[in-house]
Amino acid sequence: MPAFEYVALDNAGRTRKGVEEGDSPRQVRGRLRDQGLTPMSVNQVAESSSRLRMPSMQKRIKPLELSLATRQMATLARAGLPIEEVLGTVARQSESPRVKSALSAVRTRVMEGLPLAHALSEFPSVFPAIYRTTIAAGEQAGRLDLVLERLADNVEAQNAMRQKIQLAMFYPAILTCVALLVTVALLTYVVPEVVQVFDGMNKELPLLTRSLIAVSDALREWGLLMLIVLTALGFGARTLLKKKSHQRRWHEFLLKLPLLGRLNRGLNTARFARTLNILAGSGVPLLEALNMSASVISNLPMREAVSEAAQRVREGAGVGYSLERSGYFPAMTLSLIKSGESSGTLDQMLERAAETQERELEARIAMVMGVFEPLLILAMGGVVLLIVLAILLPIFELNQLVN
Repeated sequence: MPAFEYVALDNAGRTRKGVEEGDSPRQVRGRLRDQGLTPMSVNQVAESSSRLRMPSMQKRIKPLELSLATRQMATLARAGLPIEEVLGTVARQSESPRVKSALSAVRTRVMEGLPLAHALSEFPSVFPAIYRTTIAAGEQAGRLDLVLERLADNVEAQNAMRQKIQLAMFYPAILTCVALLVTVALLTYVVPEVVQVFDGMNKELPLLTRSLIAVSDALREWGLLMLIVLTALGFGARTLLKKKSHQRRWHEFLLKLPLLGRLNRGLNTARFARTLNILAGSGVPLLEALNMSASVISNLPMREAVSEAAQRVREGAGVGYSLERSGYFPAMTLSLIKSGESSGTLDQMLERAAETQERELEARIAMVMGVFEPLLILAMGGVVLLIVLAILLPIFELNQLVN
């Protein structure tokens, strides 16, 4: 039974949106009227290059929503329910309109006779390629429930890591913004009012005071222009980095930085290891798993290194030794991969490597933030101290002249 997205008005005149199943738009409109709603538009949920995409199908499902839906699907599949019933139940229980629309549309295609992986592939903007490939491997192996659980674990782990990084950077970002705003306010509003006292002095002001006045005047006269120029430079740099050659050089530069380089390598290695673990453990061929795992790596040189490693594996080399030649991946991860290859437990070693990298990454981020916060406070204190000294020095000289 097809799924339809609708927009309707309730008795209070409020807009209601949702998904309803029916044989035709006319039947759905009738059901909406029975519910006391006035239908404004009813459109079949579908995504195709030849059709107009529905608004709720244009964006990928959020990681947290996808994780919850996948976990529910895994639980119901393990209970032995048919896949179309699993999809329908999860769609009805979900509070997210995007999840409702996507799963209802997938259920429609499954009920038409398509395998689940093929139905998911008709909505590439909603479900990632890795998600669809893993589902296909699970269907072929007859272990869809197990694969769904592994997928849910993977999405949850990636979402947890993303949230930890965001929370770790939230306070320093707020602190930095406040420090910049306070400094600009002091230089543009407070300092000009205070230095007016020195206008009548016939003696030359100290160098620190003259420098502070020059900076203050520049900010007041050219501050808006400076902001426009910085914004334009930011947009220009962003546009320039869209070119692959410039992006590659920038990513290489990031990898060479003493601290940020290690954080960048650790984050991408953890993503790669966890993705390769779930693909290889779900029965996806190793070469295909390597090529797909490269897509989750945000750093271009590291992504190219994985693609080159896949080519060497195709020629008969081991995964660990092929990755080692690039010099980008941590030694601990490479040792675990080599151990897994020699013992036939590659998926287990990949999971351990991912967990190791994630723990190390969390520790490094905590250390960096722990050092950055007091340094920022000291820097802010130093700026305020310079402003105070620049104001007080002429006053001290004036007192000496009076005495």
